[in-house]
Amino acid sequence: MVSDTIQPMQSIQPMQSSEPMCEGQNLGDPNDPAKMDYMAGRKHFTAGDYTQAIINFHNALLGFEEKNDRQGIANASDRLGDTCVAREEYSMAISHYQRAASICEEEDDTFSVVGLNKKIATSYRKMGELDKALEMMMDLVDHYRVVNNPRGVVEVLEAIGEVYQESGALEKAADSFRTVSSIHANFKHDRLAQEFARRAEELEKGA
Repeated sequence: MVSDTIQPMQSIQPMQSSEPMCEGQNLGDPNDPAKMDYMAGRKHFTAGDYTQAIINFHNALLGFEEKNDRQGIANASDRLGDTCVAREEYSMAISHYQRAASICEEEDDTFSVVGLNKKIATSYRKMGELDKALEMMMDLVDHYRVVNNPRGVVEVLEAIGEVYQESGALEKAADSFRTVSSIHANFKHDRLAQEFARRAEELEKGA
């Protein structure tokens, strides 16, 4: 649900994330040019007008920079990255995401850093830089294991399996899908466990 708020750094997430997105602060002064540009950018992004969204988010970023509003800079950079992804400008998207991530790291905001790293990994994958995508995905799996988040582990392992499959490493892809299958089996998700076991078997036959 879109509301007139600035997204807090703690809520930065991948656009396709299944986790809820919190909206955070009130818009505040409706006459603040940076916040007005930010909200206009969101509306244009939702409407699919990515060219105008880029302009608004860029103007918002400049305004936040002038005020040294680090949360605003992080959010505007994140939204610029999302818009670049929508325009298939993945290298530019990564630059914006990395800027947002650096601010979140300084703020010790691990939740946002993880969300941004997922976006960066996806962008590397879209660019065909699979080694970089895999490196980031492996780090994400380690994070989710440390914080005991099996859902996150499964989500990233599935993506890892698909990247291995794209790169022709079918045995590694099968191993990833078998691990996903075993996690689902542990949670009594029988249908999903069987589905990933089947995907692993099919890959092993083609290896």
